[in-house]
Amino acid sequence: MRLLLVEDDPMIGEAVLDALRAEHYAVDWVREGAMADTALQSEDYDLVLLDLGLPGRSGLDVLRSLRTRRQTMPVLIATARDGVADRVAGLDAGADDYVVKPYDTDELMARIRALLRRSAGRAEPVFSHMGVTLNPATREADVNGEPVSLSAREWAVLEPMLQRPGAVFSRSQLEQKLYGWKDEISSNAIEVYIHGLRKKLGADMIQTVRGLGYLVPRQ
Repeated sequence: MRLLLVEDDPMIGEAVLDALRAEHYAVDWVREGAMADTALQSEDYDLVLLDLGLPGRSGLDVLRSLRTRRQTMPVLIATARDGVADRVAGLDAGADDYVVKPYDTDELMARIRALLRRSAGRAEPVFSHMGVTLNPATREADVNGEPVSLSAREWAVLEPMLQRPGAVFSRSQLEQKLYGWKDEISSNAIEVYIHGLRKKLGADMIQTVRGLGYLVPRQ
């Protein structure tokens, strides 16, 4: 999952960035409304964590523009503005949820997971295919009932493919699930993680589509 963090406070931003990466999300962090607009028009995100009090352009303006462009990814407002009118304005502008600073990090992560599940059309956090079960809420995985340990990046590669059996994911698409803008990407990173997943899940779990990418078969 790739998230956009829009937060101008450096201390809050660093703390949230660390918490999100600990949950295995790829995160881009911007500190101004104009930069958020640029990012949202040039990259695909699974969720936006949006502050309202930004320098230059307000978070509310960013949100309105995003919805005007018919971009439908979930938006979680995280702000110090705790008035009822502020909450109503944010939700009416198209936010999916609203949390007030200072917030508990565990609650913030739970709200993010809930929005991502809802966006993916899954009411339940656990999903299975071909004997492999992933629980995004607990980050537990098993194969035919036996627990298996996946690294953060192995999980990030596997999850989108397991959610969409039969869909081909290019190496570039999978890299976007793993890295932010400034992260250095080795040329064979995806191949390394695919190899590790095949060893843990079985050689037939992930198939190579020559010249296109990788897929988890429908059956």
